[in-house]
Amino acid sequence: MARLPLSVLDVSLVPVGSTSAEALQATTRLAQRADELGFTRFWVAEHHNMSAVASCSPPVLIAHLAASTERISVGSGGVMLPNHAPFVVAEQFAMLEELHPGRIDLGIGRAPGTDRSTMMALRRGIDPIDVDQFPQHVIDVMGLLGDVRTEDGMFNQVKATPNATSRPTVALLGSSGYSAQLAGMLGVPFGFAHHFGMGGTTEAADIYRQHFTPSPVLDEPHLIVTSVTVAAETAVEADHLLSSHRMFKHGMRTGRMYGVLDADDATAHPDYPAAVAGGTNAIFGTGEDVADGLEKLAAEMGATELMITVPVANVEQRLASLELTAKAWTN
Repeated sequence: MARLPLSVLDVSLVPVGSTSAEALQATTRLAQRADELGFTRFWVAEHHNMSAVASCSPPVLIAHLAASTERISVGSGGVMLPNHAPFVVAEQFAMLEELHPGRIDLGIGRAPGTDRSTMMALRRGIDPIDVDQFPQHVIDVMGLLGDVRTEDGMFNQVKATPNATSRPTVALLGSSGYSAQLAGMLGVPFGFAHHFGMGGTTEAADIYRQHFTPSPVLDEPHLIVTSVTVAAETAVEADHLLSSHRMFKHGMRTGRMYGVLDADDATAHPDYPAAVAGGTNAIFGTGEDVADGLEKLAAEMGATELMITVPVANVEQRLASLELTAKAWTN
């Protein structure tokens, strides 16, 4: 039986003692290696005002990564639409699609991806957009990119340029049932942020399938489930490498931001036992362990595509994890 498509999500982690430039260089190397290894997509995130994350402008980074790779689809995981004018997003991705036809994905999220002060700065002091406006803004972006779903919309007044001869794949992303339902109703792919470790994956997947309506772009549901994965030569080493992620997540839960620590520093930290006790839904071990875990996750959730993120501080170890996972996945 053929394996499901396997993709990569990266947020351009900035380890303690490193720089944003080094983080973006690492992301570029990761995208290039993912391209060589046969991964389906490479998505980058939108986060703001976070010293541990360098990926704040998906369109800029996508342009660089698409130009630095040859085959792999490159996209956003995702563009946080409430932070941006729909027309601007449509023009940015129309241009990306014109530059790299057939290789651009526009993953759209509903969260701000930052704290309230930064959110207000992004929106020039405008109050957060009412949640009821989000579906219309998604429909406007789709219509501006050539996928018109209603008679009334922004696309009737203005045209997104350049007028690409193809259009990017539009997907909705989320960690709850809201975007799952909207994605189903619109008949577009849906990506669930299982890697957040907040639960609710099964419920959101069911909501997406229950509300799915075939559309001009999709005949059947396409569910992408993301997962934290760490592969190493041994399960013990993989567990050690996962310590960076454990400490980072523990810091987010407790409001004590440790940054992205090297694995040795993470395991030596006095708070590490508490970080371990917090649990994880990460899949880690040898390449074969990770492949088996991903197969189980896909079966449990009814996924049609899996997307992995490898939150390891050291870029060489991150690359090795990708390579081990790809080798096990294709065997």
